[in-house]
Amino acid sequence: MAFCQVIVDIAHEDVDRVFTYRVPEGMKLCPGMRVHVPFGRVRRVEGVVVAMADACDLPPGRVRDVTDVLEDYPAVLPGLLRLAMRIKESSFCTLAQALRLMFPAQMRGERIRNKTREVVVLTCDRTIGAQLVASQARAPKRAQVLAALLESESDETPVEALRQKLGECRQPLMALCKMGFARIEEREALRSPYGAMERLAGQDPTLTAQQEQVLSALLPAVEAGKGAFLLYGVTGSGKTEVFIRAVRRCAQLGRTAIVLVPEIALTPQMVMWFRSRFGEDAAVLHSRLSPGERYDEWRRIRRGDVRVVIGARSAIFAPLEHVGLIIIDEEHEQSYIADSTPRYDAREIARWRCEDEGAALLLASATPSMRSFAMAGRGDLTLLEMPRRVANRPLPQVHVVDMREELRAGNRSVFSGALLTGLTRCLDEGHQAILFVNRRGYSTFVSCRSCGYTVTCSQCDVSMTYHSAENVLRCHYCGQEMPVPRTCPECGSPYIKYFGVGTQRVEEEVRKFFPDVPVLRMDNDTTRTKDAHAQLLARFRSGEARVLVGTQMIAKGLDFPEVTMVGIIAADAMLKLPDYRSAERTFQLLTQVAGRAGRAEHPGEVFLQTYDPENYAIEAASRQDYRAFYEEEMMRRRRALYPPYTLLARLLYEADRAEDAQAAAEAAMRQMEAFFERRTYLKKYVIALRVMACPVKMIRGKSRWQVTLKIVDQPICQEAVGKMSEIARTPLERCACICQVNPSSMM
Repeated sequence: MAFCQVIVDIAHEDVDRVFTYRVPEGMKLCPGMRVHVPFGRVRRVEGVVVAMADACDLPPGRVRDVTDVLEDYPAVLPGLLRLAMRIKESSFCTLAQALRLMFPAQMRGERIRNKTREVVVLTCDRTIGAQLVASQARAPKRAQVLAALLESESDETPVEALRQKLGECRQPLMALCKMGFARIEEREALRSPYGAMERLAGQDPTLTAQQEQVLSALLPAVEAGKGAFLLYGVTGSGKTEVFIRAVRRCAQLGRTAIVLVPEIALTPQMVMWFRSRFGEDAAVLHSRLSPGERYDEWRRIRRGDVRVVIGARSAIFAPLEHVGLIIIDEEHEQSYIADSTPRYDAREIARWRCEDEGAALLLASATPSMRSFAMAGRGDLTLLEMPRRVANRPLPQVHVVDMREELRAGNRSVFSGALLTGLTRCLDEGHQAILFVNRRGYSTFVSCRSCGYTVTCSQCDVSMTYHSAENVLRCHYCGQEMPVPRTCPECGSPYIKYFGVGTQRVEEEVRKFFPDVPVLRMDNDTTRTKDAHAQLLARFRSGEARVLVGTQMIAKGLDFPEVTMVGIIAADAMLKLPDYRSAERTFQLLTQVAGRAGRAEHPGEVFLQTYDPENYAIEAASRQDYRAFYEEEMMRRRRALYPPYTLLARLLYEADRAEDAQAAAEAAMRQMEAFFERRTYLKKYVIALRVMACPVKMIRGKSRWQVTLKIVDQPICQEAVGKMSEIARTPLERCACICQVNPSSMM
């Protein structure tokens, strides 16, 4: 008799353990398979088999049978099963929650099904069929249908294709089936996510000397199945071609690869680059696919039909076997960190998966994260460099425009005189331009000039943004909308004014100055629909539009040969955020968006508008000098004791009432103080332990308080993080709590 151990799909700590079930006679099970099992008083629940056993020490009456199997193959591969167990320990979540990462959400509850279509199978000899066509003068429609079947190169023709070609043809088709010349069958039809994507040239370009040098170090590691690398290459240096050649070598060895990109906007371009070289061997996974497309792509991957998977953060869990290489492009991006439970960093998951499955890891960026570059400095990553653009093209010339001087000169426009002149020159020469502003909407806030009142969201502690297209104020945290007040709600003054600049405002200004120039806007408002990213980028690449206005989704990775000018409207917008990484993020974003200019034969130029031109991040970005910025930033972090020299953790409490969130946070603070009093060997590593309201005090109607811990980053200090996680797991009646380690945002 066989038994299996099952993790039931219930995300609760009380059931976060294996339950033993008996395997009925004739049922074939193995670890990783999804099953239905009886559980408690519930007739059946879903679960995942994590182990098999030949014996069970429980009384026979307490062991129930597995009800049925959901698939005839393991949905969770052995390596992903081990990965889920590691995520459970590191993310302080249940194993059920970790296992949910390993397959599409719609598979749970059987909310998705295989798609099928009707096909007509030709069953007669083609010569006999041709004779029949000639003899069917009295049944012309039947003859048309048979002729269409004979013209097809395949013996199977979709019924829908016949209907589109000939109109309604069900009756003559059924007549042919009765005569024995054809039959109708159901066939599986995979839903394809590639329809709206651009098609790029597929020939191999000649490698540059620096690409060959990088590959000479990388390919032996791919062949050996080990090694971790950081590729630091300036924008336009040809990193993508290195990815393609490395993946090709991986495929030649009979192994598979995963390529991660940080933005969904980048996925269509990267997918088409790979599909133009690998054809159907490339698959894509990201959150903008329809449930059916995601399910079918997942099944293609699981069946072993593809050699490379391209996608956003969740693609790190792609069910590939024999993984030989994982590439993380733009590795510095915060979007690789999942902020909802289970919390994980895709870069860390990639490292674990490479170590477990015997694969090489390649992180790549023109602006590596401080942490990764520091790891390369101490030898944890092997540093590979590509300091020059392809064909030795120059980096774009950057003009720093001091907007304080523009104001003194009486210029109240969104555009400085220099930027406007540069944009005019670019358009007159027949080229394209990108204008970057890291805020969507028309104005960033609406305020009263009489009393200073700012319109804020009733559910969030943030100002509402004005959207001119809909003429509404919208909160970018919770989505709440309200009409624009005609008078100040506080003092009744009619002097309500819009402040700040968003993408809609910039788009309007371009149309005002250049009424005959086609403009596209790319932000969260214009890319909500399916395939919107791919469609907008295809329109811009085709030359349908001359100017592209957008947020950070256009700031990295995109390659448009005709773009020779980039305008950065408000370069210092992120510098004042209450986050120790604000300078790093500002430098990375400015350097990346500047790199969109001059990537082909025409040189590029960048106009960087700022009110703080002396800031070290602005200065380094204007020179595109990563090393200078890195040295300055690391010196500042060392002095202020911020990561990577320390570790930051926080307990974030949210409640309907501010008093409840505050009380829970203060109680947690007392527990942490008592914890350190009992462990004097840990107390000496603590730099700061505080309780306070969050910088954004309310989001979506929930009041927010936090307990923050700054501690020296030593292995022994993980004990303190474990204590915070234990506190976070303690149920509270009127409050929710999460534990975050080095959170992507301190807001």
